Amino acid sequence: MRRLILFFILSLFSYNKSYITSSGLPLPDLSGNYQLYAEMNLQNIISYTAFNEAVNGYNRILLKKKEILTLIDFTKPSTEERLYVLDMKNNKMLYSSYVSHGRNSGNNYATSFSNENGSYKSSLGFYLTENTYVGKNGYSLVLDGLEEGINDHAKERAIVIHGAPYSDPSVIKKDGRLGRSLGCPALPPAISKEVINTIKDGSILYIYADNTDYQQQSSILKI
Repeated sequence: MRRLILFFILSLFSYNKSYITSSGLPLPDLSGNYQLYAEMNLQNIISYTAFNEAVNGYNRILLKKKEILTLIDFTKPSTEERLYVLDMKNNKMLYSSYVSHGRNSGNNYATSFSNENGSYKSSLGFYLTENTYVGKNGYSLVLDGLEEGINDHAKERAIVIHGAPYSDPSVIKKDGRLGRSLGCPALPPAISKEVINTIKDGSILYIYADNTDYQQQSSILKI
């Protein structure tokens, strides 16, 4: 009997902490990320897997100057809101928006990614937001890709956040999906300036996809 009790106790401690409840949501993990996820009322809005990776990276990046985390979830189609701006100081979501991906990354879903100039694909991973400027796409936000070989060519590729008419949700009714960029995460014009002003100058952006190659190569997620 004592052996059975000991076996039961050891089983509890060795059980995988990422197991799923009957509701389909993971039980609280030891890092506290799930408690934060629940406190921010993100269930049924943001994938916990995407949120967990984004928060882990956010906590490891010491370069940030703002307690703001922007998450883009490319496992969702362009016909759904998939950009989320999170206030990590006050534990609340500030914005939820549509966002376009690169034209060569896919049609309605972004499934192919690149760091190469001229690829016209989106790049995954962690970015630090920098300054704004007014260019050919209007008011735009410079992104510094923080992951070598994954997104560190963002500046030379001119991968920035900007507004674009093809990112307006009205395009979905006509074409069945958003339009696509040359690799930039492009926002609906009506909200782009407001979002850019909120996240500029030192916040973290994480572009997520269920991508094994990225997860194996990311130096930030491996820390």
